[in-house]
Amino acid sequence: MRFVIEMLDTVALTEDVPDLGLARGEVGAVVEVLGDGAAFEVEFCDHTGATYGVHTLRANQLMPLHTRGQALRLRAEAA
Repeated sequence: MRFVIEMLDTVALTEDVPDLGLARGEVGAVVEVLGDGAAFEVEFCDHTGATYGVHTLRANQLMPLHTRGQALRLRAEAA
């Protein structure tokens, strides 16, 4: 199943990224869509709202968490 990820979507990591110090399940916000959506700049913040990282990640390392009211299943089928 392929999900469409868009600017300002909240996303979660689907795998550990040890070289960036990120663990599977960490949540961030897409702040830039790169190229044709194959990669994204994702900002990670702590519980106080302070940014602790902005990293370029591949689409297959992420899953969207919020869909602006549209079911994830429907977004995947439309892609």
